[in-house]
Amino acid sequence: MYQPILDNVARDIILTPEEATCFTQLLSTQQVASGDHLLVSGERATCLWFVVSGCVRTYTTDAHGREHNLAFSTEGWWCTDSASFFDGGRATLSLQALEATSLFSLSLHDLEQLCTHVPPFERFFRLLAQKGYQLLERRLVAMLRLTAEARFLRFHRQYPRLLHRVAQKHIAAYLGITPEFLSMLRRKHTPPARS
Repeated sequence: MYQPILDNVARDIILTPEEATCFTQLLSTQQVASGDHLLVSGERATCLWFVVSGCVRTYTTDAHGREHNLAFSTEGWWCTDSASFFDGGRATLSLQALEATSLFSLSLHDLEQLCTHVPPFERFFRLLAQKGYQLLERRLVAMLRLTAEARFLRFHRQYPRLLHRVAQKHIAAYLGITPEFLSMLRRKHTPPARS
């Protein structure tokens, strides 16, 4: 049951069996139906989630009601509204399951206890934050410097499975383009599906 998250952690730290048990005892499981929200903007983010199966989008809504996707989290990814989770304020982001999704969750209190009692987790969560920050920087630079077509090609190269897994409107909102333009780019750059 816990193997996916233990494998994720093992990429960065080595745990004793006792430390692994301490970790897994703090985890809660959660099942979310497709279309349901884990978090809605304005609420407090009380959990850090790990996606076991499924897909979660992280998005914000502007003053005109347009949604802007910041990330898609699939198997093996962590997600939350970091500012709300760590600072206790209201979330500015929403998290929605795009498929039936199975998750593990960890509260801030339990995360802090874990880092105190199992010191290797300080390193793990520091590395997780560093990687997340680097991804965010690269995404921001791409949005500022690359053309829409170059952003699409970069997305397609980095996340080829998402093109067939996530609705076109969500990918368009991630890339900052219209669904119609995305459709044109997909026709131009991806082979037709085989029947």
